[in-house]
Amino acid sequence: MKLKIGKIRFLNLYPIFYTLEKECDPELYEFVEGTPSALNAMIREGTVDVSPSSSIEYLRNPDKYTMIEGHSISSTDCIKSILLFSKRPVDKLGGARVLATDQSETSVALLKIILKDFFSLEADIVVADAPLKEGLRDGEAYMMIGDDALKAVRSDIVLDKKNRILTYDLGKIWYERTGHPFVFALWIARKDCCKLDRFQLLIEHLDMARDFAKLNLDEIAEAASKGSFMKKKELVDYWETISYDMNEYHKEGLKLFRKYLADAGDL
Repeated sequence: MKLKIGKIRFLNLYPIFYTLEKECDPELYEFVEGTPSALNAMIREGTVDVSPSSSIEYLRNPDKYTMIEGHSISSTDCIKSILLFSKRPVDKLGGARVLATDQSETSVALLKIILKDFFSLEADIVVADAPLKEGLRDGEAYMMIGDDALKAVRSDIVLDKKNRILTYDLGKIWYERTGHPFVFALWIARKDCCKLDRFQLLIEHLDMARDFAKLNLDEIAEAASKGSFMKKKELVDYWETISYDMNEYHKEGLKLFRKYLADAGDL
């Protein structure tokens, strides 16, 4: 029986899944695609066994999951794909209507922390799935993630200086304020699959994929750039900003995120 593995359909995890799908026996794993928020629901409901899921999903349900050591999607400064596009400076968003993607609960929670705890602002945060141009007609700012954010930062509405759209990297703001990495996603598994031989093999394959990716980003970017909106060098530069590790330094950042969530009553 194959392990069902959640697959985030964004470029941020392309290096890991490229290697898993290229190097592993296809009889071992079934990959199920979805956004971070969709995969959160899938692993919670048992539709998938293992997933790179939002860190908030693990923090809210630690008894349901086993965290796979050594793996995450984190930033230690800029992340480049968790972006707030704003018609006002971020410290002037008090009382404003701010749209936020419906694709990631962790990023929405981080946005709330940044506005309330870092800038002492109360804003009306509304979850949305509109394109950037439409969203900025409806609100003063719009937080987007993943490939949508990577595309939006290259869009005419942002590049045209007449529009005066400001772009803020949420990973960078967190790091500047806390000095800690921000852990956007963790590799987690449902506890009922952790004793399976194939789960232990998956851990070995994840270690292999992470280590291979670090050393072979050019090769992986060559494959990803075919038909992509990003060029090979842009992809390599993007992936080099992402940390796929999970060490004690990352765990301190995750602990701090948990504290902010607990203080806000969001756990």
